[in-house]
Amino acid sequence: MTITEIIVTILLGTTAGFINTFAGGGSMLVVPFLIFIGLPANVANATNRIAILLQNVVSVGSFKQKKILDFKTDSKLLLPVALGSIAGAFIAVDINEEIFKKVIAGLLIIMFFMLLLNPDAWVKANADKAKMKSPWLRNVIFFLLGIYGGFIQIGIGFFLLAGLVLGCGYDLLKANAIKLFIVLFYTIIALAIFIWNDLVDLKVGLILACGNMLGAWLGVRFSIKWGAKYIRYFLLVVLVIVAARLLFS
Repeated sequence: MTITEIIVTILLGTTAGFINTFAGGGSMLVVPFLIFIGLPANVANATNRIAILLQNVVSVGSFKQKKILDFKTDSKLLLPVALGSIAGAFIAVDINEEIFKKVIAGLLIIMFFMLLLNPDAWVKANADKAKMKSPWLRNVIFFLLGIYGGFIQIGIGFFLLAGLVLGCGYDLLKANAIKLFIVLFYTIIALAIFIWNDLVDLKVGLILACGNMLGAWLGVRFSIKWGAKYIRYFLLVVLVIVAARLLFS
């Protein structure tokens, strides 16, 4: 990597860590960037997990310190998500690179319309109507979310937040903290599988992680309402650019 690429990677990691901590969607920027600097799509997807892991160590630790998270009571969803993430990670290991690039581009387009329609507003509007689903249905839903998260990180924050609020009845603050806890847990599993299959660029991942950890530290300390308003518009523009680049490259 050139000095310029290292600086841009750290800055991008900071932005992604900030976004991921209180909203979700930072990987929509990171994975395409790693592809653009020369990493194969599956390696970019795997390498991003180093930054996600260390970022969430910071953010989860901060939420635990603020007594928003309780590891004993907030760990009941970890098992189905972990089992799903194993299956998802193995799918990511075996998928064809060119197909994977198109999958990423397609997901970015889906994320674009999710952001355009402002799903967070819908989640907030319906949060008070949420009721706890049956344990069986809840486990199935989060097993499927685990498959998705193990396969690719892009957009998982949106889906987990919706599942935790609308499917489990958590308030938004608690749901966001548990979301980060879940991602931290399954990322350890997925990253181990990717490292075992030699899909992780450790140097790039650690450089990116420096930015992500700083962004996570900042993200915990800023207001969700202040940040989400502006980040949403920024992501919309970037999503159009990177999806077009991936689809037509």
